[in-house]
Amino acid sequence: MALTHAQPLDVISIRPLAARIPETKTHSLLKTDQMQLMRLVLVAGQTVPEHQVAGEITLLCLEGRVLVNTPGRQCRLGEGDLVVLPAHEPHALEAQTDSSLLATLLRHHDTQAV
Repeated sequence: MALTHAQPLDVISIRPLAARIPETKTHSLLKTDQMQLMRLVLVAGQTVPEHQVAGEITLLCLEGRVLVNTPGRQCRLGEGDLVVLPAHEPHALEAQTDSSLLATLLRHHDTQAV
């Protein structure tokens, strides 16, 4: 079954999940030719291994506390904090508490990209 995404002009709720975090999986909210919105859901102690993507990314912490680790820096995100990662920036995530984030990925159409 294909994943259902919102369409442009659809209203998308990004309200805090609170006690529903442990039962909610990370999921894509919207995907267009130019960008993708994802809700990342992490329980306390959960990590996302180091990876990189071809386009720029914003990470907005909706709830909880998350560490964003890059080779040269560690960013601590709390509720309402936002960080921008350049294209191809290696990064990993570590949830300090049950957390959810809104990730906006600018899609890069270069077939040579990592």
